[in-house]
Amino acid sequence: MACETKSWLVMFLVFLVANCMQHCVHGVSQVPCLFIFGDSMSDSGNNNELPTTSKSNFRPYGIDFPLGPTGRYTNGRTEIDIITQFLGFEKFIPPFANTSGSDILKGVNYASGGSGIRNETGWHYGAAIGLGLQLANHRVIVSEIATKLGSPDLARQYLEKCLYYVNIGSNDYMGNYFLPPFYPTSTIYTIEEFTQVLIEELSLNLQALHDIGARKYALAGLGLIGCTPGMVSAHGTNGSCAEEQNLAAFNFNNKLKARVDQFNNDFYYANSKFIFINTQALAIELRDKYGGSNLRPFQ
Repeated sequence: MACETKSWLVMFLVFLVANCMQHCVHGVSQVPCLFIFGDSMSDSGNNNELPTTSKSNFRPYGIDFPLGPTGRYTNGRTEIDIITQFLGFEKFIPPFANTSGSDILKGVNYASGGSGIRNETGWHYGAAIGLGLQLANHRVIVSEIATKLGSPDLARQYLEKCLYYVNIGSNDYMGNYFLPPFYPTSTIYTIEEFTQVLIEELSLNLQALHDIGARKYALAGLGLIGCTPGMVSAHGTNGSCAEEQNLAAFNFNNKLKARVDQFNNDFYYANSKFIFINTQALAIELRDKYGGSNLRPFQ
């Protein structure tokens, strides 16, 4: 399954950087740098020193990872680790919290477990680095890159060649809207209104990235969040997936895809490229190929 997943994702990423697989040179990355924004799907250690219970720098996390537990929320590599290797990088992209001595010209990982598009998302665990704060951290790195290269203009020219991977939003539903004991969000917005709020806030952050040099974006949609153990336990029926939560993610993805189309039109003049990765469709595709249950698309 991991092999199929990475092949599907890399197909989009290779197209994004306008580079065909047959032209790849072994050991040479297809983009000079990769910047990662997201949540626990991509976090590689940014939560380790935060005052939060959302941590993964202990066993059994990392039992199949060469460096052991590092703060990745998995037994081995994350999805973006696999993408990083397929893009030709010799090393994994370091977390922002541990960039001292690392080559920031290759990129930085800003993702934080439990975080969301909304800054308050995930704070029932303790501290979290929401998307807005991740962007603020990126501005720090951009300033350091400008110093390394000699000027802001040279930094901008370099950053325009990089890939910006964004995979965030699941926790805004699972760890915010559908968690009324901790958040009043569901009393303020209908689910349709909240989804639109998320799209608008995400769009503002993507435009801010564009203003400081981002041109190549890979935007991952939300997966089947209603099929996660927590959502099945809290909202499912007889062990089935939670349909309301899956439908919310489906609608978010539709709106995000439409916004990607809009951005590709609006920023065409700047030679920008936005790609939407439909992770829900991928989950269904993998189910059909390898078998599984309680996974079905919404019509």
